[in-house]
Amino acid sequence: QYLTMMMMHMTFFWGKNTEILFSRWPDTRTGMYVLALVFIFVLSLLVEWLSHFKLVKPRSKNLEADVIQTFMYAIRVGLAYLVILAVMSFNVGVLLVAIAGHGVGFFLFGSRAFKKTETVPYEKHTDLPPLVFFSYISSL
Repeated sequence: QYLTMMMMHMTFFWGKNTEILFSRWPDTRTGMYVLALVFIFVLSLLVEWLSHFKLVKPRSKNLEADVIQTFMYAIRVGLAYLVILAVMSFNVGVLLVAIAGHGVGFFLFGSRAFKKTETVPYEKHTDLPPLVFFSYISSL
């Protein structure tokens, strides 16, 4: 009995023969690779949506609001880590759809393109604090 293992790339490569997040997924099937790319796009879009979502009313000072805010933050961080782990597959297609998902998500939920009112600079527009690793990277 022989074990077959896919070699993990340590440099960026282009191709559908990869593993993303789970063992033997998407493997070598083109349809599953496309599904994996759509999945990563949606994950990064959800991260942006959660980053700009307002659920708790401003100046809410109760335990229920804090629990909801904490739960949303944990979900957002978990989804962001899944996107990061997917990008660590070093597949260029995965990298491109992750960037596209974040870009489209920011355009839809974070930019002023779809806002009805003019936003004041440096005003808090979300219930959640910024993601720590993204804040660290932008400070470099």
